[in-house]
Amino acid sequence: MVGNVIKRHDRVSSSILHLSLLKLALIILRLNPRKRSHWSAIIFTFPKFSLILGGVASGKSRFAESLVRLANRPRTYIATAQAFDSEMEEKIKQHQMDRGPDWSTIEAPIAVPEALAKVDDTQVVLIDCMTLWLSNLILSENCPEDPSAPLLSVVKSSNFPIVTVSNEVGHSVIPDTKLGRRFQKDQGRLNAKLAAEADLVVMVTAGIPKVLKGRLPANLT
Repeated sequence: MVGNVIKRHDRVSSSILHLSLLKLALIILRLNPRKRSHWSAIIFTFPKFSLILGGVASGKSRFAESLVRLANRPRTYIATAQAFDSEMEEKIKQHQMDRGPDWSTIEAPIAVPEALAKVDDTQVVLIDCMTLWLSNLILSENCPEDPSAPLLSVVKSSNFPIVTVSNEVGHSVIPDTKLGRRFQKDQGRLNAKLAAEADLVVMVTAGIPKVLKGRLPANLT
């Protein structure tokens, strides 16, 4: 009888202690932003698959690069852009300067699933971007009915984190050409399928991230 009372008392005391420590930690985190960011980074588990959405020049690529750096892994950049004119050449150069030299780059305007399959498990991968990849597929006249299927198959079987960047085209006007309307529809469907599989989905507007799915560390919110 006495033994059972002592055991119950010990359990209650232990629960009170845990609650007190939790309350103390919450108070510290509220009062000290640096501690909050520090502990958030520790608790934060880097997502296996992330989708970063945004309009043109919204800051989505810069945000995605900041997210990738939090993985603390060697970084691989899968580039889908092709420099068909001087303007695109300058844009690609600017992206390279913004990223810095500490990235391995794979040029894959069409063969993104194949490029992913060759990446070492120690890496974190940024694919920039899904929009150019889809447009390249459509213009090649060899676009599968569901381009997300081979990509997501590799994503699911991979053992490293993957961050993808894509344009949100649903907020724009309806194109006045048949090809434009097809692209807008296919891009919307591709984004929806990627978002359904993603652990983290973020919309970036005017450089400000809004989490649609999952969770970010405090120092990226």
